[in-house]
Amino acid sequence: MDISTHTTGADAPSPQPTAAEQKRAARGATRPGDRIFLGLTRGSGILLLVVMAAIAVFLTYRASLAISKDHGNFLTTFEWNTGLQPPVFGIAVLAFGTVVSSIIAMVIAVPVAVAIALFLTHYAPRRLSGPIAYVIDLLAAVPSIVFGLWGALVLVPHLDGLFGWLNDYLGWTGIFSWEGGAPRSLLTVGILLAIMILPIITNVSREVFRQVPRMHEEAALALGATRWEVIRMSVLPFGRSGVISASMLGLGRALGETMAVATVLSPTFTIRASLLDPGGGTFAQNIASKFSEATEYGRDALIASGLVLFVITLLVNGAARLIIARRKDYSGANA
Repeated sequence: MDISTHTTGADAPSPQPTAAEQKRAARGATRPGDRIFLGLTRGSGILLLVVMAAIAVFLTYRASLAISKDHGNFLTTFEWNTGLQPPVFGIAVLAFGTVVSSIIAMVIAVPVAVAIALFLTHYAPRRLSGPIAYVIDLLAAVPSIVFGLWGALVLVPHLDGLFGWLNDYLGWTGIFSWEGGAPRSLLTVGILLAIMILPIITNVSREVFRQVPRMHEEAALALGATRWEVIRMSVLPFGRSGVISASMLGLGRALGETMAVATVLSPTFTIRASLLDPGGGTFAQNIASKFSEATEYGRDALIASGLVLFVITLLVNGAARLIIARRKDYSGANA
């Protein structure tokens, strides 16, 4: 008898369960601990959205009270006098100072941080990379007021030489012209912010570079690539999205930094063409310096400026998410 033409009931293929049956089986197989953990994580996500929405509603409401009585243009006025009758205030100088100082900080900090991360992960011997990484971790824990005091007592007095050199060789551009005086300008703020955000970007980038698959590097070396070519073709493409995320974390701190900026900056409500001239201001610095002596209406005006900073931060984070999503083919998750 041909056995191949006869199958027993045990050998017959069983019918595949439907999608509804699979979902019911998955729910029935879920342990109580899994259900509790799922509920906690879901609740945490919902709570975060509720808190963000509550913050946005509060800022919008208080800002509307102030802007409705403002006799200047809130977006373009170069003045902040909430005690006048009628009050006149605007955020033009604050927005310019916040954006420019943050850009300066990012231009300085990101290349240095990536270079340090690459050195620690691909060049430095282990006995050297460990202590350096430890020092960088400690630098990230230093309070901002300590950075501010260091900037005012050490950094500012020693920037005369740099400002003079920039004025001598690049002063013709107008951006780096300097008329003398204490170097308490937006460039000083940018340098200080770069030092403050450097540990954050370095630590995250270092951990991302450590996740590069070893096979990618070994394959490049086997093909005759130099160490720099390995980094350029294997490490940097793999860690690109991580470096962008690290940079956005640093930018978030730079945008909202308060005490350090208030300590080293000479605030004025003027926009100067030169980055070396004293003056300017930022949202966080203005709120910190004026909040304690402000009237109730003045506090609403400061909250209105905080709302603008809140929106800028959301836009920056949204742009970062879009950049990462467009480059997901290079992310470590897809390597």
